[in-house]
Amino acid sequence: MDAKVPLTGTAFLSKLITQYAYIHQRTVGKTSEEYIRQIGLRTGEWLEDFYGEKGSEWSIDRYAEVIIDIKNSIGGHFYIASVSPDHVIVKAKECPFGDAVKDAPHLCQMTSSVFGGIASRKFGYGKVALRKRIALGDLGCEVAIYFGPNESEEGDVFENLRRTPDKGDPFKWEEDTLLLLNEQLRQSDEMVTKLLNELEELRSQVKTEKL
Repeated sequence: MDAKVPLTGTAFLSKLITQYAYIHQRTVGKTSEEYIRQIGLRTGEWLEDFYGEKGSEWSIDRYAEVIIDIKNSIGGHFYIASVSPDHVIVKAKECPFGDAVKDAPHLCQMTSSVFGGIASRKFGYGKVALRKRIALGDLGCEVAIYFGPNESEEGDVFENLRRTPDKGDPFKWEEDTLLLLNEQLRQSDEMVTKLLNELEELRSQVKTEKL
């Protein structure tokens, strides 16, 4: 059978991540978004090392160039739509996760927290409005990032973020965060076990009816 898209490591990993995110969201509900948010914030700080020293000053143009390069470097097709002193608008024709992101739309929280986290650390404030999303069926994505309070549209606000000390590792999770994630995983395990038991009972009922 011919595949519509050649199987590559990127395609396989994207599908794997989105399916994991889908199962996680189904088992732990809204808390899965906070899980993605935390990973995005830490990933954004980690990525800053690739584009300049953490804590160094960036211009708005530099910020826009960096967030576009981040997305395109991992398989997206993003471009700058406009740059203003108080906000930036970026658009995308393709998501890094491809069409698989439709299985787990809450992964868009990763984009929000990476863009907003970097804006907050560089400019003191970041508000991210996900105007259009491929994950929800739009033909493309449109994201606005504000660098100061703005009531013109709703969005995720990021400010007063903790900054990892010099030579520190943003992925060294605090104990309370680990406890939260551990509780989420426990709930996931319990839900999966319950579903498997229900499937086994259903299968047994079907066999009984056939007899």
